[in-house]
Amino acid sequence: MGRPKSKHPRARTTSVRLTDSEHEDMARAAAAAGFKTVSDYLRHLHERSRREQAAATPEAQPNTASQFPASLVRPFHSTQHGTIYQGDSRSFLFGTAAERSVDLIMTSPPFGLVRKKDYGNEDAHRYCDWFRPFAEGFRRVLKDSGSLVIDIGGAWKPGTPTRSLYHFELLIMLCEEYGFHLAQEHYWWNPSKLPTPAEWVNVRRIRVKDAVNTVWWLSPTPWPKASNRRVLAPYSPSMLDLLANGYTAKTRPSGHVISEKFGHDNGGAVPPNLLAIANTESSGRYQDFCRGEEIEIHPARFPPQLPEYFIRMLTDPGDLVVDPFGGSCVTGMVAEALGRRWACVDLEEEYLRGAMARFRPVPASLPKLRTKPYPLHAPCMLPAEEVPLVADGGKTRPPVGAAAKREAVAV
Repeated sequence: MGRPKSKHPRARTTSVRLTDSEHEDMARAAAAAGFKTVSDYLRHLHERSRREQAAATPEAQPNTASQFPASLVRPFHSTQHGTIYQGDSRSFLFGTAAERSVDLIMTSPPFGLVRKKDYGNEDAHRYCDWFRPFAEGFRRVLKDSGSLVIDIGGAWKPGTPTRSLYHFELLIMLCEEYGFHLAQEHYWWNPSKLPTPAEWVNVRRIRVKDAVNTVWWLSPTPWPKASNRRVLAPYSPSMLDLLANGYTAKTRPSGHVISEKFGHDNGGAVPPNLLAIANTESSGRYQDFCRGEEIEIHPARFPPQLPEYFIRMLTDPGDLVVDPFGGSCVTGMVAEALGRRWACVDLEEEYLRGAMARFRPVPASLPKLRTKPYPLHAPCMLPAEEVPLVADGGKTRPPVGAAAKREAVAV
């Protein structure tokens, strides 16, 4: 199939006269910023200048609320505690939801939007520009005591073993331009994730498995309501032994003073900000329903334990939880089970049809089997031979099949 023609072809050229040293400096700057050509770099600089000018003249910007009226979203299904909406979630944020009415926004935005493009900084900026109306809507509906939790996967630049910065740029934009505070970053580790990207991990062996999503916990003020007592973890065997046999208060070599309170049983340990949750569900109520009704299964569902953790820690029963990128409505299912009011919004009616499996004939309960503990091995636990490093950084693809055997024989 031929490549479709661009709606905005780059048919015009502009010549810029440069000295040799100017050209070399600009080429170095372009390469350092992750751009393949000086042209891409110049377009990036122009786009940044345009955005800065627009930010400096807000009166020239269209009114966001008028762009997204409530008529662009409709109720799709309601339960005892919540409602699924079909349509543009920006219309929900500006037209349906009341100002400062939301206690928690728990969501995973579609980062596939940038995957289809070149991942340079320019496209990271485009992602941020796309996200701006949502950020404005989040600020509008969140209470001062509320939280914004964004699960967002990282991405690789096509054709190179280097990472995009788009999710970091999004974080900086939300804090510097919209006044959010980074309460704490979390990392969702999926122990069952396949070794990807296979080209860099399995074939060229120059990177390790990418198995962690960043989860930004943000808030409109530095003081969102929260309690880690809601999400305590089991004590380790060594801590259980200490509680059973007592502990002598002392000062550690690091200078930290460990008092008698350290030996008090608080019912569990304060968890770390690394969340180990395997995402392995391939069958169950939701999948069986979708297959039976010939409905497309949502490809990017997060496991219920992820929203459960933040809903428990950051909201009280009766609080309002919103997922503006609702998908198959995992957030709504968890909020319903925990007695929180909730709203999930999604553009795709097909996904919402599948989400009905979570609420009919009765709302689904939370998983009874908790994720088992997963060992997190210390680095370099296995004895390793000092094999030669990949000298060119993996730029040259290693031979496979017959070619690899011929090379081995030659050596």
